[in-house]
Amino acid sequence: MANVPPGVPCWADLATADLAAAKRFYTELFGWTGRVTPQPEAGGYTTFLLDGLAAAGVGPPATPEQVPIWSTYVATDDPELVATRVEAAGGQVVVPPLQIFDQGRMAVFADPAGATFSVWQPMEMRGAEVFNAPGAMSWTELVTPDPEGAKTFYELVFGWQPEDHSTDPVTYTGWRCGDQVVAGMMPPIGDGFSAGLPAYWSVYFAVADADAAAVRATELGGDVLVPPMDAPAGRTAALRDPQGALFWIVTLRPEGRAPY
Repeated sequence: MANVPPGVPCWADLATADLAAAKRFYTELFGWTGRVTPQPEAGGYTTFLLDGLAAAGVGPPATPEQVPIWSTYVATDDPELVATRVEAAGGQVVVPPLQIFDQGRMAVFADPAGATFSVWQPMEMRGAEVFNAPGAMSWTELVTPDPEGAKTFYELVFGWQPEDHSTDPVTYTGWRCGDQVVAGMMPPIGDGFSAGLPAYWSVYFAVADADAAAVRATELGGDVLVPPMDAPAGRTAALRDPQGALFWIVTLRPEGRAPY
């Protein structure tokens, strides 16, 4: 597979203190297998494989107090330039650009509303090798109380162009990078689980049957935060794994993946 173009989400990984429990949960839920990074310094970082193709990752938290969280990575060919743009646009450099063995280079940032996101410059590891198939990442979405500020920030950082679409009950924004809509944005809509949270990026994984996957998640010790419901993209649900990390699942409609 060719590298994902710059400006396009290319990877998602989970930071969690209990790697063994996370591996049990997600391999059972999505049919993944795990490939552990051999270097001891990686702390057991594991690439989840779907039919032998890299689908997502899991590793230890950056600090002991970090809550379990799924992170979105956007492809870049220059992490330092992204860092400069983030600071100029009013964001924060959380982890400056650094090299991960021979795999690639990464950095972690926060936008002005507090949503964290990462970038990935591919070397040996190019990012996800499968998208939209059941068990693969299919979408990523910013939930923020300041959509207008986010439009300015992400256009300056990645050159994304916002496209607003009126949906009930909110305006949904698609982020266009070139000729492709690569991510989405919406304001909080009072789901309950997100009350009091800062802005955040959420990751969607495709599943063959959202209702069955939600039931299976609870059987494995997870929680259903938003029950399966029909949406423009397909049938979606918000889940929480046993360690507390939030993620979404979606049974995609045949015509495509954009959720509007």
